[in-house]
Amino acid sequence: MEPWRTAITTHDETHIWVKGYDVTRLMTHHTFSDTIFLLYKGRLPEPSERRLIDAILSASADHGPGSPSAAAARLAASGNRESFSAAIAAGVLAIGDAHGGAGEACMEMIAAGVELAHRESISISQAAGQVLTEARTQGKRLPGLGHRTHSIDPRAEVLFELAHQGGLAGEGVAFLQELEEQTRQKIKPLPINVDGAIAAVLFDLGFPPAAGKLLFIIGRVAGLTVEVLEEYTREKPMRVKIPVVYDGPAPLDAE
Repeated sequence: MEPWRTAITTHDETHIWVKGYDVTRLMTHHTFSDTIFLLYKGRLPEPSERRLIDAILSASADHGPGSPSAAAARLAASGNRESFSAAIAAGVLAIGDAHGGAGEACMEMIAAGVELAHRESISISQAAGQVLTEARTQGKRLPGLGHRTHSIDPRAEVLFELAHQGGLAGEGVAFLQELEEQTRQKIKPLPINVDGAIAAVLFDLGFPPAAGKLLFIIGRVAGLTVEVLEEYTREKPMRVKIPVVYDGPAPLDAE
């Protein structure tokens, strides 16, 4: 049987190394965000990069019990009072393209737009215009833009400010901000949401598109753990009762 291969972690009788770094060194001299960055990038972050990862995780941690992931976790916890892991897993399973997945799709869009600018030797503004025109022609939504609650997503503003302060804002941030402006002019105001901001920042940090969803999951698990704990400690079992209205066929009289 062929052995499994990994370039992430190894160990001997007295040591554990993560991407070449002794885990005890990570424990005593670095942060959790440092370790996440190391796992994905193979190096430790600069302070400005660490601040962005910290901000992304904080922005993703929780957005209320009504979000699909938190609602799913609490519903599972309401019926299953014996397994933290099952309830938290239920919340993670609710994360997908519609909830928490826009970051990945937005990173793919940004990558395509920036590649278009380089390939065609056009400006980021022109590339954003072409991406917008194509989306309108095909009737596609623009991932990373628009929010059901916020007219301006405060989390996006903070992420962009940190990126600019650290000298890390690049073509990803520029592309998405230009796309937002052209969308406002040609269609309607659609503010950059937190998924879009995370996508732009991660693109400029050199992360792969999948990280747009994966880092959201890392941050959201923290919120799910406390959502489940609150359900266990504050609420009675089976207290989550979803209102149901029947609109099927009328009952048939039994013959």
